[in-house]
Amino acid sequence: MQNRSGRASETAGWPAWDATVAADLIAPHIGVPGPTLPVLHAIQGHYGCIPDEAVAFVASALNLTRADVHGVVTFYGDFRQTPPGRHHVQLCRAEACQVVGGEAHATRLLSAVGVDWGGTSADGAVTVSPVYCLGLCSVAPAALVDGEPHGRITADGLLQEIER
Repeated sequence: MQNRSGRASETAGWPAWDATVAADLIAPHIGVPGPTLPVLHAIQGHYGCIPDEAVAFVASALNLTRADVHGVVTFYGDFRQTPPGRHHVQLCRAEACQVVGGEAHATRLLSAVGVDWGGTSADGAVTVSPVYCLGLCSVAPAALVDGEPHGRITADGLLQEIER
């Protein structure tokens, strides 16, 4: 599978699409009320994103239209259509983080990694995404690095964290 940049998703360590694996991910959610979000989270958890092939597959499994599934994938900011880098940095862009220097740290990090918001570095190592409140206002500026919360962040601290 290739992401939209033309690189194979395996370069970032994510597996290629496999319908058998996807069916196994979906199976526990069949018959449960409101399965769409849990199914998509399971798919993304395994593949790093919602691959193009998954939209029709999930739609068929849940008896939805492809448009329904595509609408959910594109509406919610947590769903990705391309796999992230090996490290995913989500920087808070809310006011509390901005007031204490978050924008300067974001600018420095984006420059150091060589990406814009939502981009993945050329080597597939880092994806930097904006989020609009992590609920960590008391330790602003804040970020999630590979899903782990970090407070009072600096660009240098985040760069050290992703270099581990």
